[in-house]
Amino acid sequence: MPEEKEKKEQLSQAFYSQNSEEVLNELDTSSEGLTDEQAEQRLSEYGPNELEEGKTTTTLQKFIAQFKDLMIIVLLVAAAISAIVPNEEGNREWVDAIIILAVVVINAVMGVVQESKAEQAIEALREMSTPEANILRNGHRITVNSEQLVPGDIVLLEAGDVVPADMRLLEASSLKIEEAALTGESVPVEKKLDVLEGEDIGIGDRVNMAYSNSNVTYGRGKGVVVNTGMTTEVGKIAGMIASADETQTPLKRNLNQLGKFLTYAIIGIAIVMFFVGTGINDRGWVDMLLTSISLAVAAIPEGLPAIVTIILALGTQVLSKRNSMIRKLPAVETLGATDIIASDKTGTLTLNQMTVEKLYVDDHQYAASDEISQDNMALKIMNFANDTQFGKEGQLLGDPTETALVQFGLNKGFDVREAVKKEPRVADLPFDSDRKMMSTIHKLAEGNYLVAVKGAPDVLLERTNQVLLSGEVKTLDEKQKQTILDNNQNMARQALRVLGTAYKYIEEVPETLEPQWVENDLIFAGLVGMIDPERPEAAEAVKEAKGAGIRPIMITGDHRDTAEAIAARLGIINKGDEHAVLTGAQLDKMSDEEFKQNVEKYSVYARVSPEHKVRIVGAWQEEGKVVGMTGDGVNDAPALKQADIGIGMGITGTEVSKGASDMVLADDNFATIVVAVEEGRKVFSNIQKAIQYLMAANLGEVLTLFISTLMGWDTLLPIHLLWINLVTDTFPAIALGMEPAERNLMQHKPRGKKSNFFSGGVMSSIVYQGIVEAASVLFVYWSAIQWPVHATYNAIHEDALTMAFATLGLMQLFHAFNVKSIHQSLFKVGPFRNRSFNWAILLSFVMMMIIIIVPGLNDIFRVAHLDMYQWGIVLGTSFAIIPIVEIVKVVQRAMGKS
Repeated sequence: MPEEKEKKEQLSQAFYSQNSEEVLNELDTSSEGLTDEQAEQRLSEYGPNELEEGKTTTTLQKFIAQFKDLMIIVLLVAAAISAIVPNEEGNREWVDAIIILAVVVINAVMGVVQESKAEQAIEALREMSTPEANILRNGHRITVNSEQLVPGDIVLLEAGDVVPADMRLLEASSLKIEEAALTGESVPVEKKLDVLEGEDIGIGDRVNMAYSNSNVTYGRGKGVVVNTGMTTEVGKIAGMIASADETQTPLKRNLNQLGKFLTYAIIGIAIVMFFVGTGINDRGWVDMLLTSISLAVAAIPEGLPAIVTIILALGTQVLSKRNSMIRKLPAVETLGATDIIASDKTGTLTLNQMTVEKLYVDDHQYAASDEISQDNMALKIMNFANDTQFGKEGQLLGDPTETALVQFGLNKGFDVREAVKKEPRVADLPFDSDRKMMSTIHKLAEGNYLVAVKGAPDVLLERTNQVLLSGEVKTLDEKQKQTILDNNQNMARQALRVLGTAYKYIEEVPETLEPQWVENDLIFAGLVGMIDPERPEAAEAVKEAKGAGIRPIMITGDHRDTAEAIAARLGIINKGDEHAVLTGAQLDKMSDEEFKQNVEKYSVYARVSPEHKVRIVGAWQEEGKVVGMTGDGVNDAPALKQADIGIGMGITGTEVSKGASDMVLADDNFATIVVAVEEGRKVFSNIQKAIQYLMAANLGEVLTLFISTLMGWDTLLPIHLLWINLVTDTFPAIALGMEPAERNLMQHKPRGKKSNFFSGGVMSSIVYQGIVEAASVLFVYWSAIQWPVHATYNAIHEDALTMAFATLGLMQLFHAFNVKSIHQSLFKVGPFRNRSFNWAILLSFVMMMIIIIVPGLNDIFRVAHLDMYQWGIVLGTSFAIIPIVEIVKVVQRAMGKS
């Protein structure tokens, strides 16, 4: 049984190339449908027609996953050692351990809260399925739950139905199916029964097939089910979503790199320090072990994970106010690294709304915005030969092409509802794919009748012998006919969908309507050209993206000519640059290696499938690019998940595409992406600033401890390091995450995957600034010993310890001003622009001063009161880091490093 099922799944790929009899024989069914026994057997064999549930993750699993980060593991080890190993006084450092654990747990909780929504893409696909289907069983029409459908079932389709499974069509009467969510094509597909030749025909071109979850917009049809559940095209998409690996974001890569670096550096320094203390300075191993732990606490920025999370959360809040909803925190930072924005066309770069753009009447081509008389005959015909319905609130219902014609009439003051009241429709010939025309007959006040015809221009002209020019009916000669055809071709080259309009008057309506009589001896009225137009703001957004060094790529299921024309109008490619366009069929003929070598040549991909989109995104990722993918359809979901940053559309987007996205645009505005990229770059820059600040401070602490240990000095106590890390590190670092964007941020090229938090001069800045801090603290300690204020050893040592502690804390607060920009002068970026930063510095300063000045607290922290002379040394030395860094920045700018 499993072998038979596998065989049928493979054969289903070629059903569009078989005739009706072959398909029915292949599926062992008939046009009267299956029997109840056959259906029951196949339901047992194939299973219900539904999508498998995606993997779910419990809240506990999400919480545990937060502790897999290397830096978090290092912090947990440090906390454990602090709690287990007693100090020289026999006490365990419970305060250190509790604070470290609190920071880690808070960070984990914030991560779970932000990512608490489980992947909803597959569940959304399940909910999209139609609940019922009209089928033939035992030769009788019945209605069943769509989950009961099996291969071989005969399904009846009508306008308004949702296709319940993948089907090979057996009958089609003016059948049109809207497949935009699956193929990306904005216009409903006119279905035909012709056998298609070839085995590499794309989904959008399989006109004799109907696919699950697409919508019937017009006509009627009958088809045989060939695939159900996970073997349907939508099922394959669900499988791709479920099997796609989570892309590691640049933020995660950078934090992992930072964690590894810190781990190796801390272990190395601690080992050296331990052996130096025990071997050279002859200190006890327990004492040196505790000193090494203190160094580890000093070296690890305990609050960094929480600070990064807070900065990302702040970025999320800013983006939400600018119509970008972030589903996963790291997506904020990933945006700033984006090299490629691969965008779906329909509904993302375009409006997903057919619109009249040009009108050719009276031997002249008009733009849709030009003045056109309400009495224009072409305007009247396109509204009369039309099946659009008006909803309760005036919305237009029906085929998008026809609703576009009615909307155009309303824009020009022609209300078809009022016109039809005066000249009612009395008969019609529905659109037929063979005739490629439709006609309506209207009774006029004079007693005669108007025949209104619209259809394919070339076919219409064959039935036409006259032409309306400037209100006069003239004979249609070959010259005039060629002029019409030239205008038709000109519109088609602009990717417009062109329809012709014609008419004639008759004295009476025949009892039997024959197309060859009704649609003959017509008078040509004009041509109308329509397109799904680009969004007004999209072209400017593309220009801004290019200015920021980001390459926009269009990926669409639409036809090549349409994709090329829209891309040229948006500025994605230059007009006439057909070499930058690649079709899905051409892509299929390329090997992965060949495509990888040529991927940079192409900016537009047309007639592509979901598999193609994933392949395109993957090819760019293999080139080391950070790829953002935008989309709104079911067909976009796998690529959205594959991309480094998946961007869904909040208004037109399906729940499937939104569920697979990292970010959702609330306004469906492509330009919002550029705003989000700027915010992403600002977030990364601010995280860099926070890391530079923390690492320089911690390096200063490590060097101070290391050198003082070598020299046998007792410069800083563990409680001092802990307080400084808690007070002077956390608040200013968080406030740095709220810094406004630096000027010209969007004029720089994307930093790419290879960059990290230490790129752009950050590492060198950390090193020299950490050395300056350590040297300054050691100098203050040494000077307090050399030129004491008190006479006794204990008092001298207590003063020196206090001055070193105060200098380290205050110097870090002054240094926070330096890192507002890596290379630009503090006075150019503005020292007090960020109010949150100003308050953070003030709060940290007060908390530093309290434990030195307030009686009782200074005893707990083992610090002494200082006189004005000592405070002068502390403040002067602490402030000195600002002019020192400013001088270094001047040299760096002179050397061209900014």
